[in-house]
Amino acid sequence: MRTRLVVAAEAREFSGILKRASAVRRLNWAGAVFARQVLWKQDRWLLVANGPGARLVAQVFDTKREVDQILNIGFCGALDPALKVGDLIYSPGHLTTSDRVAVTADEKRRLYEITGASAVEMECEIVHAKAREWGVPFHCVKAVSDTAFDDLPLDFNALRDSAGRFSRARIALAAVQAPLRTVPGLLRLDRNCRIAAEKIGEFLANSVF
Repeated sequence: MRTRLVVAAEAREFSGILKRASAVRRLNWAGAVFARQVLWKQDRWLLVANGPGARLVAQVFDTKREVDQILNIGFCGALDPALKVGDLIYSPGHLTTSDRVAVTADEKRRLYEITGASAVEMECEIVHAKAREWGVPFHCVKAVSDTAFDDLPLDFNALRDSAGRFSRARIALAAVQAPLRTVPGLLRLDRNCRIAAEKIGEFLANSVF
């Protein structure tokens, strides 16, 4: 039985795995706000999330663990106009990593022109570096949650708490203050994230990693 460490920013990015796995149990993992062990595909999967960005993700790796493989999964914003919600990217070479959310279509267009990357996300680079440091194989699977043409309904960069995690309370307050402008977009983004998480689970169910 192999042990796979799967790192994401948010617990909801694991939903496509959790619905397919068995023997789910809570882990006491220092440096993570969410940690579960599951059995899936005859392997042990350690699912760990601590929030977006390099600083928070690095805390997951404070203690070296005996694992056979590290994966980084999660959502990404499309930069390539051809990508649709739920499309998968599983080559780090097609991603650019940023410590901030690309909120507007204009911001995505500029990133596309500067980097040439297909999509932007927030963790792949640091997780890949830690996999090299630990000397284990690395894979990255990201699914598009917003297209290159989409403006997000809120500036999520301004709605992070003091640790850098997205604050549900701040997001809810911002939505209440301008419901007609924000709520339809938040509902659409929530639907897109559910699609993206399911696509990740489906891909991993059929992968040979």
